[in-house]
Amino acid sequence: MQAEENHKDEWDVKLDVKLEELNQCQKSNNLSSCTPCNKFFECELRKKYVIAVYESMNKGSGGGFEF
Repeated sequence: MQAEENHKDEWDVKLDVKLEELNQCQKSNNLSSCTPCNKFFECELRKKYVIAVYESMNKGSGGGFEF
């Protein structure tokens, strides 16, 4: 695990930070996920997390998002 953390790029580090912030929010609101939260669609923290996920997937190269 330690070796894996040493090889994280800047996007993975940012993702880890946003995930921790999201987890703390869920914990402080006694939730196991964001889905039941009444701020689900307006939540800036969740929006920033989604952006961090996208950026970690494309490593900052931009472009479209395709499944």
